[in-house]
Amino acid sequence: MPCTDFCSKVSITHLTTATAILSIDNVNFITDPVFSSAGTKMKYESKVLKDGSVVLQNSFGPALGLESLPPIDAVLLSHEDHADNLDDLGRRLLDGRKVITTMDGAKNLQPRPGVRGIRPWETIPLEVGGKTFQITGVPTRHVPGEECTGFILECDTFGTNSKGLSNVIYFSGDTVYIDEMNEIRKKYHVCVAILNLGKAIMPSHDGPLQITMDGKQAGRLVKNLDVGLMVPIHFEGWGHFTQCKEELNRNFEEEGISNRVCWVTPGKPTTLVSGSDNGHF
Repeated sequence: MPCTDFCSKVSITHLTTATAILSIDNVNFITDPVFSSAGTKMKYESKVLKDGSVVLQNSFGPALGLESLPPIDAVLLSHEDHADNLDDLGRRLLDGRKVITTMDGAKNLQPRPGVRGIRPWETIPLEVGGKTFQITGVPTRHVPGEECTGFILECDTFGTNSKGLSNVIYFSGDTVYIDEMNEIRKKYHVCVAILNLGKAIMPSHDGPLQITMDGKQAGRLVKNLDVGLMVPIHFEGWGHFTQCKEELNRNFEEEGISNRVCWVTPGKPTTLVSGSDNGHF
């Protein structure tokens, strides 16, 4: 469904993995900041893993380094305990900035005064760059026993759709599809969904464990929420990702959502919503 009455301009610059600059009327959010160079190895430990730990290695560096970023106003951090969502370089961006993350993450990132935790379906105001946003936490299912959150961004300038539902932007964070996500459609119309895909797999005690969405799950979610435009990210550059762009594309065609998909090129700003009164993409 087109986003009518959407008066904000929205663009995205994908950098790597789940790291993207989301620009809304010149207010710059960054998601899950990772800036390690290609070939960096990172150890991830968890009781869920078959051997207790696994070494993650990236094959791509970010399209822009820290020194080349525009001014960043706020950080949307789905979780702080996985190095492919927040690495040592990315942590530098948290200092002195407003950050919204999980409740556990907020505790672990103390004493940074700008960090705030959010619970599932909790809505908190965020004043940044001269605008006031309402940020709502969205439930996820990532690694069992570990916290992760998605985000809904709402603003007065986003308007409402023909049914009176608030137009919003949704960033999924790392998660597989869960039925709880369907609650979004009762209150919101998702104009733009930024989805972490790749069908990431980890070796658990019970066998291969899928921890992010695959293309079919993404297609199901897009149809269930009647998403206007979906941006796939988080599907290349790491060994635990098992679905590349080609396979995702096939899934999107099978699910009948190809006309709603916006592929982006790392480092290249892409306008998602033009900001005109009719909200055309």
